[in-house]
Amino acid sequence: MTPGDAHPHLIGLLLGLFVVVATASTVWWMLHPPTTSAEKAARETERDVEDIVGSIIVVFSSDIHSEHMMALAARLAQRERAQLLAAYIIEVPLTLPVGAEMEVERREALGVLATAEAIARQRNVEIETRVIPARQVSQGVLDLAKKRDAHLIVAGAYREGKYTGAPLGRAIEEIAARAACDVLIGVQGHKGKILAQKAPVAPKASVEEVTY
Repeated sequence: MTPGDAHPHLIGLLLGLFVVVATASTVWWMLHPPTTSAEKAARETERDVEDIVGSIIVVFSSDIHSEHMMALAARLAQRERAQLLAAYIIEVPLTLPVGAEMEVERREALGVLATAEAIARQRNVEIETRVIPARQVSQGVLDLAKKRDAHLIVAGAYREGKYTGAPLGRAIEEIAARAACDVLIGVQGHKGKILAQKAPVAPKASVEEVTY
């Protein structure tokens, strides 16, 4: 074989090798797609609370919407073999006794908790659900957390204003400021945030923000 004949043969070999490498890279990428920002934030948050989870309470009320946090709470409970409780707090006005029948609010609570239970069941996680009447949502959550010796409170919050840094809902602010355990808050909006706060809590709560 002359040098001139070897040159085309070498080019063909290199092209073949390039095709093999490109195909293998494509197949690997398809099997390992890039993670979304939400998944990255969830993993970072899981690392943050890795050593603090023992029992988890996911809280709901007319102003606290934690459905978007249930998957993460279930994942944490599954990994840490923690007890998972979803609680809907009904705020009872002072004009009524605490044990008053509030049928409309109770129906809403049961519907929300049914959704929370379905999300947990999808991950094969056992979950307890409760409807709890209280004079104030925040106090109801704090009393429950103390009674159940909770290690983590998970809540979905919203901003009271449209601007960055607007305060969270009143109940969320009070829970974050007064909870004796750790608090995980998922803030709804165009760019959501997961706020992880570790106990003990200072009078002015400070939280770590993770955008997702």
